[in-house]
Amino acid sequence: MEKIILNVAGMSCGHCVKTIEGSVGILSGIKDVMVSLEEGTVQVEFNPEEVKIDTIKQTIDEEGYEVQ
Repeated sequence: MEKIILNVAGMSCGHCVKTIEGSVGILSGIKDVMVSLEEGTVQVEFNPEEVKIDTIKQTIDEEGYEVQ
């Protein structure tokens, strides 16, 4: 398992947290997703053999948030 912390712009409320945690959390190979509104980050623990970082970033982008 690997962990990454992504800086994500556009998150402002609990709905944002649920949206990102839900959409990233259902990807194959994701173990844990934790959103911090205060820090503007998304921490993801994942299996790099099952899911690529680019797929995680694209999933967040598709929900309307900007991975920086």
